[in-house]
Amino acid sequence: MSTGLFMHADCREHRMGAGHPECPERLDAITDHLLATGLDIALQRREAPLVDLSDVELAHDAAYVAELQRRLSPLSAGGNSIEIDADTVAGPGTWTAICRAAGAAVAATDAVIDGELANAFCAVRPPGHHAMRAQAMGFCFFNNVAIAARHALVVRGLQRVAVVDFDVHHGNGTEDILAGDERTLMVSFFQHPQYPYSGATPMGTNMVNLPVPAGTTGAALRPLIDAHWMPRLEAFAPQMIFISAGFDAHREDPIGQLGLVAADYAWITRRLMAVAERHAGGRIVSCLEGGYDLSALGRSVAAHLRVLAGVDGPEPSPQSP
Repeated sequence: MSTGLFMHADCREHRMGAGHPECPERLDAITDHLLATGLDIALQRREAPLVDLSDVELAHDAAYVAELQRRLSPLSAGGNSIEIDADTVAGPGTWTAICRAAGAAVAATDAVIDGELANAFCAVRPPGHHAMRAQAMGFCFFNNVAIAARHALVVRGLQRVAVVDFDVHHGNGTEDILAGDERTLMVSFFQHPQYPYSGATPMGTNMVNLPVPAGTTGAALRPLIDAHWMPRLEAFAPQMIFISAGFDAHREDPIGQLGLVAADYAWITRRLMAVAERHAGGRIVSCLEGGYDLSALGRSVAAHLRVLAGVDGPEPSPQSP
């Protein structure tokens, strides 16, 4: 079985204005790097379908979903944009893009559970991990990973799933949706204090939060992951792992101030692959979250995908960019 790469051209049509860091060029940076390195031939590319809103409502309040659709759907005809919050703007392509992004996560989940793919990465936008049960924020509208995790539990009948979030920002939306749901275990690290200024105190016993200060490097983070994430993941024995894959903890990223490099993302992925092999039949679905330096984003996603696809060579030096 191969690694799936879920994408769709509609995800480029969500635009939040000139100069906004969460831009369509992020997807171009990923696809260009995969082509330039030849990694694309190791991946099975699939088009992201539109999500069924019944799946979205497994993670979001139905009233929120209906109101977002009511506000965003007319934009495609009128060509207007609206501001959701200070960081988040919706335009003519936004509704379709968010439905493709969530649809990718659900379709990848089904393909991996059905054994069509070993694992999958969803190169989609907008991201999702700040989207709360009834609130869009932080560039996010639908919480792609939370929707996929709930789909695996409710629709596909799994009993335990883990969510791993390695974005530089706390996945407050995912925590809002999943806290207290003992069918799930969420482990994360994030820069603190940093937007959205949450996460220092977990909302539930099924949350393992690692707030770390600005300047933390991958070398400093690795033993924390081994000490805090790994025992909980092993004890939980997830039947599937979902990854909120944010690459803005890279040392070159303009939004965060952590010091990871591509080799750190490969190392984290190897650790998660090992857990998945022991407990979940290797089943992993990863979804793009942050990452705003285009060169670093392309390199980091490739490092992540080389491990998922089983084509990585010897472990690179922790200092490799």
